[in-house]
Amino acid sequence: MQNTSHAVMAQRTEARDSLDNFPTPPWATRALLEHIIEQGGHTDHLTCLEPACGAGHMAKALGEYFGNVAASDVYDYGYGEVSDFLSSDVAPGTYDWVITNPPFRLAEEFILHGLSVARRGVAVLVRTVFLESVGRYDRIFSTTPPSTVAQFVERVPMVKGRLDKKASTATGYAWVVWEKGCNRGTQLLWVPPCRKALERATDYDEKISSDVQTKFEVVRENQSELLI
Repeated sequence: MQNTSHAVMAQRTEARDSLDNFPTPPWATRALLEHIIEQGGHTDHLTCLEPACGAGHMAKALGEYFGNVAASDVYDYGYGEVSDFLSSDVAPGTYDWVITNPPFRLAEEFILHGLSVARRGVAVLVRTVFLESVGRYDRIFSTTPPSTVAQFVERVPMVKGRLDKKASTATGYAWVVWEKGCNRGTQLLWVPPCRKALERATDYDEKISSDVQTKFEVVRENQSELLI
């Protein structure tokens, strides 16, 4: 009998050579700006970098709020610049914000490098279990605690390689934000129910989703050939 407990169903294990491409539903990105960052002021005059952009689902949503959004990814998904963020020589202070849904196993590295690049702050969308583990506490949270942890009260369904409006998930997600110059300690927020208000029909364009899935399969095949 399958174990369908929350603890088991919330797990998502990826191979170390996986592309870990789980596109972010645009409404979840808009929630960051509507309920967390823009509460402290408008961002239309600021710049932002999305360094794990995939096919651009998050970057496009960020473009609705920021004056300029740069996007890149280590693999060519047909959107943004092809660049390895972790080995890039982006100068400190180049962008106001670094915002992304990073590969889970590289999230710590993305956060630390992002903090060296961003003038104002870093925000990452991660599984809630990212907040756990002694090792992560020692490496990040004890010395560089986030300014805000914003837990989604709704589920944020993510499917490997594509967006799917009908998808479901047992996995919880949160925005974890490091705002530079904020010395009040970490605040815990809840992202209120907002999917219905922030979701748009065009977010799930079937042709775009099909093209992205095809591109994802090609990239995955190319990566497999390189590993042989």
